[in-house]
Amino acid sequence: MSAVCDKTDPLQGVFGGLAGARFDEPKDIVELWHGHRTPIIICALVVLVAIRIYIHKIEEAEPLRALPKQFEKRIEPSSTNKPPSAVSSEKPIAKSNGPRRIKGGIAKKPATEEKNEHDKSRPIKTMVFFSSVTTKTEKIAQQYSSTLEKSVGQLSRETERQFLKPELHDLAEIDFEDFFVSPAKTVEDAYLFYLFLIPSYNIDTINDTLLQHLEETHHDFRIDTAPLAPLLGYSVFGFGDKEGWPDEADGYCFQAKELDKWMSKLTGRKRAYPVGMGDMKSDHAERFEEWSSGVQEVIAHVASAGSLGEGVSGSGDAMESDAEDVAEDDDGEVLIEQDISGDDKESSRPLDDVEDLGRMLRTSDGNANANGKKAPLAVDFTSYGSSSAKKRTPTAPVIKEMVAKNSPTYAALTKQGYSIVGSHSGVKICRWTKSALRGRGSCYKYSLYGINSHQCMETTPSLSCSNKCVFCWRHGTNPVGTTWRWVVDPPEMIFEGVKENHYKKIKMMRGVPGVRAERYAEALKIRHCALSLVGEPIFYPHINEFLAMLHAEHISSFLVCNAQHPDQLAALKAVTQLYVSIDASNKDSLRKIDRPLHRDFWERFQRCLDILREKRFRHRTVFRLTLVKGFNVEDEAEGYAQLVERGLPCFVEVKGVTYCGTSTSSNAGLSMSNVPFYWEVCEFVKALEERLKAKGLKYGIAAEHAHSCCILLASERFLVNGKWHTHIDYKRFFELLEERGADGDWTPEDYMGEPTPEWALWGNGGFDPRDDRVDRKGRKIENVVVREAPPPESW
Repeated sequence: MSAVCDKTDPLQGVFGGLAGARFDEPKDIVELWHGHRTPIIICALVVLVAIRIYIHKIEEAEPLRALPKQFEKRIEPSSTNKPPSAVSSEKPIAKSNGPRRIKGGIAKKPATEEKNEHDKSRPIKTMVFFSSVTTKTEKIAQQYSSTLEKSVGQLSRETERQFLKPELHDLAEIDFEDFFVSPAKTVEDAYLFYLFLIPSYNIDTINDTLLQHLEETHHDFRIDTAPLAPLLGYSVFGFGDKEGWPDEADGYCFQAKELDKWMSKLTGRKRAYPVGMGDMKSDHAERFEEWSSGVQEVIAHVASAGSLGEGVSGSGDAMESDAEDVAEDDDGEVLIEQDISGDDKESSRPLDDVEDLGRMLRTSDGNANANGKKAPLAVDFTSYGSSSAKKRTPTAPVIKEMVAKNSPTYAALTKQGYSIVGSHSGVKICRWTKSALRGRGSCYKYSLYGINSHQCMETTPSLSCSNKCVFCWRHGTNPVGTTWRWVVDPPEMIFEGVKENHYKKIKMMRGVPGVRAERYAEALKIRHCALSLVGEPIFYPHINEFLAMLHAEHISSFLVCNAQHPDQLAALKAVTQLYVSIDASNKDSLRKIDRPLHRDFWERFQRCLDILREKRFRHRTVFRLTLVKGFNVEDEAEGYAQLVERGLPCFVEVKGVTYCGTSTSSNAGLSMSNVPFYWEVCEFVKALEERLKAKGLKYGIAAEHAHSCCILLASERFLVNGKWHTHIDYKRFFELLEERGADGDWTPEDYMGEPTPEWALWGNGGFDPRDDRVDRKGRKIENVVVREAPPPESW
């Protein structure tokens, strides 16, 4: 019977044998193992599998108590026994599939969360740190501390925010661990604002110790990435000696700039105001006054808003970078700009390029302004129309907004950096303004006409245009049309709006690394307006009133038009300088390049040239030629010379088109091959000068700005005693306006400025000598200008 059992059921035989056996000797166990090891192993595996399944079911029903909570995988129960609050509070936590990752960098909170966390009941205390070897800085710091105490006292009354008495600390007498590893502890639990007054020395001083400490703190892995981030902000003022160190590249205020760099890293980029720098032997008092007033304004803003505010790269809590901004247009500089791309998927359809923007924009909800007045009727600038249409019964036109806030056009323009004012105006800070603020060069207007780029506002009272130029850097986003059929905003509202938004953009540059404090202070006072941003400025019906408001505040005006609105051009009153874009020398080329919407575009173009000829003794008139290879460069010098002969402008600006890569430009037939080299622009200008002289016209090559690929031909009216006078006497211009009025009898020669500086004349490059040219990494580079064609073997 047992034998049968063994054959039919091996496991039963094994366990039966084991149950009845007595193992008196070890050899019996060995014999048993050798005789039944296969069924024993199989049995053990079955038991282990059963145990594993049982444990797995327990884990699903309830997580193991031994595991940390962050690794528990919670499963929402299907039953409804738990209260709703308990069910909603349990959120599934993703199970980690690998080793834990540790991410570096600063964990930044949303701006709204930071603002809400700011406790306005907590007081604010300013700490002033200084170092001094000769006691000069110490005396300045003591005096400043007393002045600051009075200032914050006044702020306390104005903002209803408690300001504590400022603390003054000599860096040689404090323990750096108490202030620069984490914010200093105060009995009042106050928010802190750090200010530094630092002279630069070429000997070992406490400055070196401080800088070394800040660097070591930044690189210490045991310390948080931004241990001083709880500070409200900081700013540095440096005292230097220009006799020993003539400029910043040679070490002028180098320790102040180094301190600013490390404080930016340790505070999470909370630079509240640009580094101030003053020469102890000349202008330190003036520069320090500018810096201190700017700092006081920032402290007042922080007290009311709780933060430094939003800004471009390097400002507030934005990422800091020394890289140059993506190339943008300066006023009038034709630029084919890179497409704006991003993750915003709100509108998937492309922008419509239409003449009648009314098909794309909705009717404005408020066609009447605040005082109850009705919106003005549409103004038709065209000179043609259907005769049958005039006989129809007139109907009230539907007045729309040119750029409504809910339109794709508004979204596209604001995404590109524009601030839309009202319904049809805009303002934008250009890259040359940013560059000048950082001491990296000004635009051609400084070298050719003496205009500070950082004091220039680029705006337009009309975002609409009557051309669709192939090189337009806003093609497809700005509205176009031949008729003004939109709401007309009052000039007062536009003027105040563009100023306000320009200043907002300037203030956003406050924390950018490298911004010079004295230029930032100057930039807060607009001295020039370039009416050339996008669109057609004289398309705006009240352009003369707008110009008068600019001039009333002593803001000079450069107005650029596209030679398609002769009636408005003829009615234009005094401007500081009047431009007309001359993009082609004949009718066919103009149609291909400008792609005008008016049917009689060539007749309009010629009438505008005739009007400019009449105005040449009332305005400084300029022809702007934009060279595009393959369109208007080859064999067109003679054609342009004929246009100059017809209009006789005071100046002829010749610029090469700038390309940055964009799908819209490629659709228009443009690529990098259409961008001329500077030497090609030089050859064209030389050829044009020869053709003008052959016609007996007195023009010469006066100045250049090679960095903008721009060359200026000037009438010999501005050549006095063998010297070119292309710069403008702006003070005299406003005196003439006040003395004789906008329609008074005066000429461009009456406000001709001093001789054009040597560095701006033709052959010298035209780069601002106050600044340093740098590459995208901020490294200084030499100004190399190539005016001759390279040898064929180098192509």
